[in-house]
Amino acid sequence: MVHSLSRPLIPVLTLLLAACGSGAPPMAPPVAEVLITPAAQQPISLADELPGRVVAYRTAEIRPQVGGIVQARLFTEGAMVGAGQPLFQINPAPFRADAASAGAAMARAQATYARARSQADRLKPLVGADAISAQTYDDAVVARDQAAADVAAARAALDRRRLDLGFARVTSPIAGQIGAARVTEGALVGTADANPMATVQQIDRVYVDVRQPAARLDALRAAVAEGAGAVAAPVEIIGASGAPHPVKGRLLFSDVTVDAGTGNAVVRVLVDNPGNRLLPGMYVRARLPRLHLRNAITVPQQAVAHDAAGRALVHVWTGKAIADRMVEAGDVVDGQVIILKGLKPGEQVVVVGMDRVLPGAPVKALPWRAAR
Repeated sequence: MVHSLSRPLIPVLTLLLAACGSGAPPMAPPVAEVLITPAAQQPISLADELPGRVVAYRTAEIRPQVGGIVQARLFTEGAMVGAGQPLFQINPAPFRADAASAGAAMARAQATYARARSQADRLKPLVGADAISAQTYDDAVVARDQAAADVAAARAALDRRRLDLGFARVTSPIAGQIGAARVTEGALVGTADANPMATVQQIDRVYVDVRQPAARLDALRAAVAEGAGAVAAPVEIIGASGAPHPVKGRLLFSDVTVDAGTGNAVVRVLVDNPGNRLLPGMYVRARLPRLHLRNAITVPQQAVAHDAAGRALVHVWTGKAIADRMVEAGDVVDGQVIILKGLKPGEQVVVVGMDRVLPGAPVKALPWRAAR
């Protein structure tokens, strides 16, 4: 059975031996086609996406400056309030009575001063005519000056009582969103209370505090400086829903602090907050600039290979042949590898087809176009 199967192979072997013995030249290897593209030069900006926490731009704790019984709450919880808007009314009756008493004391002091001044004015010509002693006139002048001082003290006391009367109406020092009231009508409040009556937060702009290793702070500063400042290197904020915030923020290096326990640097980002989308306490993600290269050299990711030692290399088309080139590769951005060393702009690198190139075989280079 083996003999019958091998019989058809005899003519084929005979023909092959005849061809070899005839001295015909061997067939030339086929031309390998590769796709090449020039190394591009372009500005590249890299960013790190890190978690951050939203902090109100300004926070005001509403506290009473006088003690008394709360008569009314004058705001809606959670509403926007303006600077100087009344929030609470403390019973003003005691302060109004104190102000009236201070007013009466001032009127009495003014009357005493008027009498002492008139007395001094009447005695002044008499002392010149030796009708009275100089001591008598000096006593009248001292009484007049003391009466003037009493008027000043009474006026200060009246101003203080009027100030307390004004403090009976508690107002907001800033514009912003007010939270829940901590006290109700009928509650007794005082200047030494531990808890505020309410809290107002300005959130038309907010801070985002981002933590990152302190060792990367210098790189962050360099990236911002290379990008011509924080305006040229804006910080994108990603909300809790995953959608980007409509307004980009800017870095505030004056507000950088380092946590002694963790060694992380807290970088503060200032962000405009239209529509109050970002709320204090909310956790978001911030894309901080890490590296900015004005003239970065990039090649397609498919053009970078690695040798047995894991070192990056590219295949450079010299116009006649392909040469291997060791390079230093950096980050990958949108399918492009940043080449830090070993390659010049415009040099042609092989992107597709190196697996079809045989040693000594001719190569045909064609332009590569990225798929869209």
